[in-house]
Amino acid sequence: MRIALDAMGGDFAPDNEVQGAVLAAESVSSKTDLEVIFVGREQDIRASLSKIDSSKLHYSIVHADDIVGMGDEASTVVKKKRNSSLFKGIELHADGKADGFVSTGNTGAVMSTATLVLGRVKGVSRPTIGSFFPTVNNRPALLVDAGANIDCKARHLYEFAIMGSIYYSQILDVEFPKVGLLNVGEERTKGTEVVLQTYDLLEQSPLNFIGNVEGRDILFGNADVFVCDGFTGNIILKFAESIIGVLKAKVQQHADKGILEKLMVGAMAPTLRKVLKEFDYQEYGGVPLLGVNGVAIIGHGKSSPKAIQNMIVRAVDVATKNVNGLIASTLASLTIPTDNN
Repeated sequence: MRIALDAMGGDFAPDNEVQGAVLAAESVSSKTDLEVIFVGREQDIRASLSKIDSSKLHYSIVHADDIVGMGDEASTVVKKKRNSSLFKGIELHADGKADGFVSTGNTGAVMSTATLVLGRVKGVSRPTIGSFFPTVNNRPALLVDAGANIDCKARHLYEFAIMGSIYYSQILDVEFPKVGLLNVGEERTKGTEVVLQTYDLLEQSPLNFIGNVEGRDILFGNADVFVCDGFTGNIILKFAESIIGVLKAKVQQHADKGILEKLMVGAMAPTLRKVLKEFDYQEYGGVPLLGVNGVAIIGHGKSSPKAIQNMIVRAVDVATKNVNGLIASTLASLTIPTDNN
């Protein structure tokens, strides 16, 4: 299994990428023969490799001079930065020289370049990204779309639901994940015209559709897959990212009130660490770009080595379990009314 890794994408590249690759090799060594293809400035990558024990890592390096920055226009990468680590990594995957691609770089650039270079899975009108959230029932919830598509039609939301359901089922081994349509209320008659049309499509679909769900249902795990447009999804995602910081700040404020409060917080510290750990994005690695004709995992720019490890492992899982093949075959078997296109 060969995974192309954008070694220059993150804020702490290439050190964190190299360390993450070593951790990934250690975690999957008994399951699969993993080769990590580092794509980027060879001298910098080798310098990072020299700092750690990489004896268990099977790797190769593909040199790329350019770096796609966070401020670069996503649409210009294919035209102006074909010698970048981002473009070359995706190109390796498109040419069959890698089984998947992982990057902690410019999210928009990864999405745009992957869609153009890899193409879309047959039947998919718009690729989407999904994000996992912790829940009280210890089974994560998947939110799709988490920010790729701001303005959506019913057909797009319908496809997101199908792709999210298949991804959830394959990655978490849940046979019939519960799919909910994110709305302002549970009643069928609520929501925008697009949401109402999507409800009709999902009700007729083979999915385990449970109806409308609300924002409060996400962390309670009242559905497995939550479907919404990227505008709504990204707001939810950014709000969720603030939770861990707010909780830590409130706990510290309580501890600062006095010696008794500090002792109480200290006694609860092990439990608090476990709870807060579930809200840490590093535990979930990156988010999948669903609907492209390949495997692309996108991570946070500040991803730690552990997060990058999880991203690489996730890419291996997606490639192994033929998620794209299942998406294509499922969409091919369904008829979507043209008035919802």
